Amino acid sequence: MVDKKRVLDFFSRKTSRPVSFKEITQKMGLSRPESRTLKKILREMLRNGELVLTRKGLYAPAEDLNLVKGYFEAHRDGYGFIIPEKPGERDIFIPPGGSRGSMDGDRVVARIENMRRREGRVVRILERTHKTVVGKFEKSGTALFIKPKGRNMPFDLYVAPADRRKAKKGDTVIAEILSYPTDKRPATARVVNIIEKPDTPGADVEMIIDEFNLPIRFPRKVKEEAKRLYGQTGKTMRRLKRRDLRKLVTVTIDGENAKDFDDAISISLIEHGYRLWVHIADVGYYVQWNTLMDLEARKRGTSVYFPDRVIPMLPKELSEDLCSLRPKVERPAFTVEMDFNRFGKLLSANFYPSLIASNERMTYTSVRKILVDQDRDEREKYNYLLKEFDLMADLCGVLRSNRLERGSLDFDLPEPEVLLDLQGNPEAIVRAERNLAHMIIEEFMIAANEAVAEYMEQSGLPTLYRIHEEPDPMKLEDVFRVVRHFGRFRQKLLRPEDFSTMLKSIKGTAEEEIINYIVLRSLKQARYSTVNAGHFGLASKCYVHFTSPIRRYPDLIIHRILREKVEKKDLSDRRIKELEKLLPDIAFRSSQMERGADKAEREVIDTMKVWFMKDRLGEEFDAKIVGITPFGLKVRLKEFYVEGFLRVSSLTDDFYEYNDRTMRLNGRHTKRSFRIGQELTLRIDRIDMEEREVIFGL
Repeated sequence: MVDKKRVLDFFSRKTSRPVSFKEITQKMGLSRPESRTLKKILREMLRNGELVLTRKGLYAPAEDLNLVKGYFEAHRDGYGFIIPEKPGERDIFIPPGGSRGSMDGDRVVARIENMRRREGRVVRILERTHKTVVGKFEKSGTALFIKPKGRNMPFDLYVAPADRRKAKKGDTVIAEILSYPTDKRPATARVVNIIEKPDTPGADVEMIIDEFNLPIRFPRKVKEEAKRLYGQTGKTMRRLKRRDLRKLVTVTIDGENAKDFDDAISISLIEHGYRLWVHIADVGYYVQWNTLMDLEARKRGTSVYFPDRVIPMLPKELSEDLCSLRPKVERPAFTVEMDFNRFGKLLSANFYPSLIASNERMTYTSVRKILVDQDRDEREKYNYLLKEFDLMADLCGVLRSNRLERGSLDFDLPEPEVLLDLQGNPEAIVRAERNLAHMIIEEFMIAANEAVAEYMEQSGLPTLYRIHEEPDPMKLEDVFRVVRHFGRFRQKLLRPEDFSTMLKSIKGTAEEEIINYIVLRSLKQARYSTVNAGHFGLASKCYVHFTSPIRRYPDLIIHRILREKVEKKDLSDRRIKELEKLLPDIAFRSSQMERGADKAEREVIDTMKVWFMKDRLGEEFDAKIVGITPFGLKVRLKEFYVEGFLRVSSLTDDFYEYNDRTMRLNGRHTKRSFRIGQELTLRIDRIDMEEREVIFGL
């Protein structure tokens, strides 16, 4: 039988040079029907970038020709990076002119032309990410074009007069991309909608939703499919083989405004230590493989969270009702039951479908009052749960201590939280609270994810791993420069394994937050992969996402594969091959959608920031420098959790030069110097609503 595995085996064992189709069929000894099958396999492998067709029409593995497959990360100045799909490979720098018209997020094949500097150029675009673009409609002479709003799309798209749809110069438009840029011709597009200038923060958020092409509404047939699921509850659910855990004391702990409760926990003391149950909403019970709802969820990849709304991965019938572990309501769950000794070592783990009924819907604030503040009223209100909460705090402390001891990175980084008034306008931007209750949930979910990952790895199941690779050695140099400058780390060299020790050494210091941010920016972005490369940030040898199937598609995949293993004991060879073929594409798309969601969420925070500050022009604030570039200073206010930029051009008392060794801006004549962590008093000079930027002056 001809299959992909046999073709790969042929290229690795039977040939060391590019070969023709005829030569492959002869050397593999294929019949005519098998040759037709081979042709389909080769076409698919070319499409996926695993093979390359040379100019002479010969087939060769991409890696044999110094070719790397990955996704393109574009920069506004024209250059970019290829993030390789294969774990463990360093990023490839693509200089201006070497992108072959690639756009941010495109899946590409690049040739490495300088191995030492890891520099190359794109030779083929496998898959385009962007189908539409939001930008400013412009006119220059007779030429009509769109200047994209996205900062990482460094080219214009030309519009034919018939495709302008009454757009006038200066209009913000949504355009459909008709042709992508190449070395010989520019990109073209046609206007499909003219966007009114937003007059409220909500309208600005709508524009970001259009900008990132986020799907707000579910197709009618998907909604109908979701409504039909209400017939699957009650007796049908109880007839299935589920362990009845309804009498177990169970709680959910979430934020005040949460609507989708996808995890609940139970805990008890056992002879050797602790027994922890992590119950996860059994989304796989409702959303079957390849249904309309499943395909829609796969396309979305993730839920997107904004301060004023959520764009869910699943219809609200599931995300806010059937799959939400609401209090005093029976719900199907998938439970991870773990036994730990009193030192936090995992003794055993079991996985099974269950039936639960949460006792209480707790909030992080309420649990903090019980455990940290020892609030008398709150403790009296939940007095029947105090024993469980005390056990949770104890186990959390032990697990967290173990995780940090093994080298997990402890980033206690603040995040902005936007507080809205009744009209949806931002009335404050504050530092989001992170307390013991957050840590309890974090540690228990990490433990469940690791237990599932280890079981699936040992069982030899095809899996979507959550991987986080070690930082690029070149990035370590930048981090080391800063840390050495602050004098907090005495080693002569900085290695990836030193990160955890270094973060401990700066704990509680004035520069802790700044160094944390610099270290974080040096790290690669976590992603999904079918190859286990470990999780550097968590110092975990094996990790998956299992605990949020309502809002992350990879979690739903893990639920389904684990259920098949638990119920059938073993997966057939045919089933394993099906999964091995399907999972790489899901891993890539899920990573891609996650990155898009993260960018959209950051843009919305920036939007809320400028709307909040727009009436404060001329006001003065105390601030701290959190970043330095050759173009100016990135600063954050003390009173509000708002970041902005102080441009070099506004420093008019001297000519300032950037020293990349010390990461300082130095005045040429006055010897005045600006460094990371320095405190300043700033004035708001300008609010750029279109770029969503606050511009400061001294």
